[in-house]
Amino acid sequence: MKRTDTSNPDYFHKVVDCQWACPAHTDVPEYIRQIAQGNFTEAYMVNRESNVFPGILGRVCDRPCEPACRRGRTGQKPVAICRLKRVAADHRGDIDDRMPVIPPKNGKKIALVGAGCASLTVCNDLVPLGYDCTIFEALDEPGGLMRSNIPSFRLPHEVLNDEIDRIVDMGVDLRLGTRVESMQSLLDEGFDAVFVGSGAPKGKELNLPGREEADANIHIGIEWLESVAFGHIESIGERVLIIGVGNTAMDCCRTSLRLGANDVKVMARKPRDFFKASDWELEDAEEENVEIVINHSPKAFVVEDDKLTGMVFEVMEYDIENGRITGQRVLREETIPCDDVVLAIGQDNAFPWIERDLGIEFDQWDVPVVDEKTHQSTRDGVFFGGDAAFGPKNIIWAVEHGHQAAISIHLHCTGQPLQERIPVHLNLGSRKMGMHEWSYSNSFDAAARRKMEHVPLAERFRALGTEVELGFNPDQVAVEVERCLNCDIQTVFTDDLCIECDACLDICPTECLTIVPDAEEPALVASLRAPRLEPDQPLYVSGELKQTGRVMVKDENLCVHCGLCAERCPTAAWDMQKSLLKFPRAGDHEPTAEPLKKTG
Repeated sequence: MKRTDTSNPDYFHKVVDCQWACPAHTDVPEYIRQIAQGNFTEAYMVNRESNVFPGILGRVCDRPCEPACRRGRTGQKPVAICRLKRVAADHRGDIDDRMPVIPPKNGKKIALVGAGCASLTVCNDLVPLGYDCTIFEALDEPGGLMRSNIPSFRLPHEVLNDEIDRIVDMGVDLRLGTRVESMQSLLDEGFDAVFVGSGAPKGKELNLPGREEADANIHIGIEWLESVAFGHIESIGERVLIIGVGNTAMDCCRTSLRLGANDVKVMARKPRDFFKASDWELEDAEEENVEIVINHSPKAFVVEDDKLTGMVFEVMEYDIENGRITGQRVLREETIPCDDVVLAIGQDNAFPWIERDLGIEFDQWDVPVVDEKTHQSTRDGVFFGGDAAFGPKNIIWAVEHGHQAAISIHLHCTGQPLQERIPVHLNLGSRKMGMHEWSYSNSFDAAARRKMEHVPLAERFRALGTEVELGFNPDQVAVEVERCLNCDIQTVFTDDLCIECDACLDICPTECLTIVPDAEEPALVASLRAPRLEPDQPLYVSGELKQTGRVMVKDENLCVHCGLCAERCPTAAWDMQKSLLKFPRAGDHEPTAEPLKKTG
């Protein structure tokens, strides 16, 4: 096999599974180590560098990092990465002196449509460069869907306000209650660039018999949640059906309980394995005695005396092979009584305010055509991000969109090509402190994942804004941080120093190391000491070793970064080195700046 090119930053990046899976590439192991040392403010700032909203995301992130966590491949649950992010946010000190110094305006004006997480991230990156950023927000408070669609019992307003204010106070011109009615009019105001971060504000309809007659008691999920958030709706019927099983549906069912419902059912067309909601969202709903009913496809609304009294469902049966539905049939019909129905079956983009003769192309789904790398539309200087760009995703994706769009806006305003972006920069630094001592906790801790404590059921429904999750206590934090395997402390091998004594092979607890004659990949993989269980995980292959011409092979999937190979090695051919990845931001793309060079 060809020798592995570890100078490519992607190699060691992929080894840090959580960071690779995070759209914003948060340095998860680093902030967990900072928490372990009691450095909560430093942990918060490590988070903020990439994900901008640690306090918010520590409560409501979709957690793509956790399914990727290496701990989950050791027969245990992944590290509670999201919960630890909240620990950093809840216990940090004052960070005023850690925020950027805002320079005088540079003469460039940027318009941003919508005050959600994508637009706020763009401002976070551009205001410190002197840009004059103006956000136009239709609602009376900033935050976008973070405020209007995530209930305050999951995301307290004070947490939301704190992190939004941190950005606005840099000098953003925030115009609340100002809906943009025309893109042409906005362009006519002479802005140097326009960023559209208006989300996906249109909830999907369910046009079935009885829909119009029962309109007063049928609600569109995201619109209903917004009305609740701003105090326009304060009650709902006792019996409520939620149609849909995504995360919005979970917020709707739990909100219903806090507005007076006592019988809430979530109606799902398919079996549980096909749900879009996160597992923890389902668990939280069921803890509050929400009933989740599977294999029920809506057929009609039942209306009696001009009032909604129930819904008719077709009870379905499915044939499933290899995780895919290959056939379906209707077994019978069933009527379920209700007083209200909330539709949470998806969201769409909506751009009635963008004229179609401006050079901004839309596809067959009436979604703008946007470059996935630069986030620019087909009209120069008009950019899209968040749900407005590629449809509904989540906050952490919107944040990364904001970072990339900010780079593009800066390049656009300084006359640089949008595609010519600085590459990711990799730096490796040894963590060796002594013969058998490292500057990180390298022992494997077999402790199970800590369980988040909740406000008792009897208390959590008394007020809509009572936060359910209490956060980890000190004892839980102390245990959970030790569960991290420090995947960013890389096992770095130097071919020329190896004397092929096999000491590393003898001591490796997972048998992830093998010294074998070089061969093509199938033969090489077949000769590994332990079976290769995850072909998608990197496989390290050294150059020829000088004693026998064989090669050192390491299955990165099996390594637990314990450092025993480096401790045992008599020639220091193995070393434990921290991989520090620098992801360029807008401010790194100065016309006169020298490009960052890869090292490693």
